[in-house]
Amino acid sequence: MAHMISDFAVHEEKSVYLYTLKNDNGMVIKLMNYGATITSIHIPDKNGKVEEIVCGFDTFESYFSKEYKTNAPYFGGTVGRYTSQIKDAKFILNEKEYRLAKIVGNNNLHGGKIGFDKMIWGDTETFDGFEESWVKMRRKSSHMEEGFPGNVSVEVKFTLNNKNELRIDYSAVSDQDTPFSMTNHTYFNLSGFADTVENHIVQIQSDKKQVWDDSGAATGENISVKNAPDDLRNPKVIGEVQQALGDGFEHYYLFEDKGFVLDKVAEIYEPKSGRILEVATTEPGMLFYTGKYTSDKLKRETGLQYGKYRGFCCETHRYPNGPNIHDSPKSILKKGETYDSTTIFKFKW
Repeated sequence: MAHMISDFAVHEEKSVYLYTLKNDNGMVIKLMNYGATITSIHIPDKNGKVEEIVCGFDTFESYFSKEYKTNAPYFGGTVGRYTSQIKDAKFILNEKEYRLAKIVGNNNLHGGKIGFDKMIWGDTETFDGFEESWVKMRRKSSHMEEGFPGNVSVEVKFTLNNKNELRIDYSAVSDQDTPFSMTNHTYFNLSGFADTVENHIVQIQSDKKQVWDDSGAATGENISVKNAPDDLRNPKVIGEVQQALGDGFEHYYLFEDKGFVLDKVAEIYEPKSGRILEVATTEPGMLFYTGKYTSDKLKRETGLQYGKYRGFCCETHRYPNGPNIHDSPKSILKKGETYDSTTIFKFKW
């Protein structure tokens, strides 16, 4: 196991560092403290060929290109203070109404104009051991930052181990009640971008999803997907399901029976490369997204082509629009309580 730190850029007079974690099996993960963002993951395929499997860039400047900023796909970012859309960019908490920035139509998205993914995370710490290496990043989110109440101390820890697991641990404490939901927004393509993700085979252990309205906000209603095309409890080819749906995936699947226990919830397999991604989480649901809005103009500096259906996300987090949904589990971080969340991406090949 090993880690390396290098200078990546200077942004608004602050240093941006690139952290590289390596395990003993050929896995390499790169992340930067701007947005606590995963920029690159290299893993072998079944023949030992090591390839890039996530959307991201090799230079800091590429995250500020006109094409990227216009499309805003949140490649690899740590999202907060609240993930996904909040209806009408407002919520009522403790009998007070709070108004947020309108990002998508009239709705708030992924924490606002300058969410956690667009901020420098300072106070970093690293560790190397025989079986794992990690980098920990922290930031203070101040009261009324992007319209949210409470001063919140936030920490995210990325651990790579020799079991080929990328473990992401999130924790936070607030001095006031506040909506709080974090996730990582990495887009995976297990073919190494040789193709779209439509030939990947997906299995998600859920028989229920949220209902969203025309604006993309959750209504509070959940419906069964049993025996529907998007019932993924048995493995299905992504492209075949999308053909049946007439659209790409943007489904928030619920894991109600699991509660907040860490457990495996999904598996995605790419037959040609032999690569498998297993997802385990403590979270009550996962947004499975196949990049249907990603711009075809985006590519890595090496020429790897991104775009529609060329990356899938497994966004594990609290309910979208949770602050406006009655009884949405743990969508409000209570004063003095600790937000505690873990997601593990385990790779096989």
